[in-house]
Amino acid sequence: MSEFTLVIGNRNYSSWSLRGWLVCKAAGIEFEEVLVRLYEPDSKAQVARHSPSGLLPVLVHGGLSVWDTLSIGEYLHELKPQAALWPEAAAARAVARSVAAEMHAGFAELRREMPMNIRASFPGHGHTPEVLAQVQRIVGMWLDCRKRFAGSSPRDDGFLFGTFTIADAMFAPVVTRFRTYGVKLDSEAQRYSDAVLNHAAMKEWNEEARHEPWLIAEYEFR
Repeated sequence: MSEFTLVIGNRNYSSWSLRGWLVCKAAGIEFEEVLVRLYEPDSKAQVARHSPSGLLPVLVHGGLSVWDTLSIGEYLHELKPQAALWPEAAAARAVARSVAAEMHAGFAELRREMPMNIRASFPGHGHTPEVLAQVQRIVGMWLDCRKRFAGSSPRDDGFLFGTFTIADAMFAPVVTRFRTYGVKLDSEAQRYSDAVLNHAAMKEWNEEARHEPWLIAEYEFR
């Protein structure tokens, strides 16, 4: 029996579950998964069994429940400092936390108009002026982080701060959204997107998402 349990929602649609799962993978912990199907009649009751906030993901460790993806990341960063979930350098770590927090709190139009749907393809959907302005802000953050910090990392694997961190986990669902909705990226941003999509844990999640049998109708645009 694993020491940790991670409670998640549908892989194809639950962007926050993806973030929390990637953080757990990056931390190198072994964990059991409990999947709660979202938008079912008993979904709220099932989530409430595990989550004080009524939201997913939740990491259960012993008798402790840690909810919210950033809190999960900080908890695992303290437990597993050797996993380098945040950059080592103070300036890079401060910026990594800043961009992760901005992603956590913002970009409401993008979330609403381009909900995560990994196995779908809806090119052009949701390309409103407000969403495209948010896309520009996100891409700007990516390029700035890559330019300022990736080269100073002990190893540059193509991620925002060289190696994979919590910041990359926060933007991973956005990368899938850009692919689903046909957002055109410049070459530098596309290289970063490709690095995320080719990350081993991301490929594992995407493969399982594509084979999930459940549909959430409001995310299946026609």
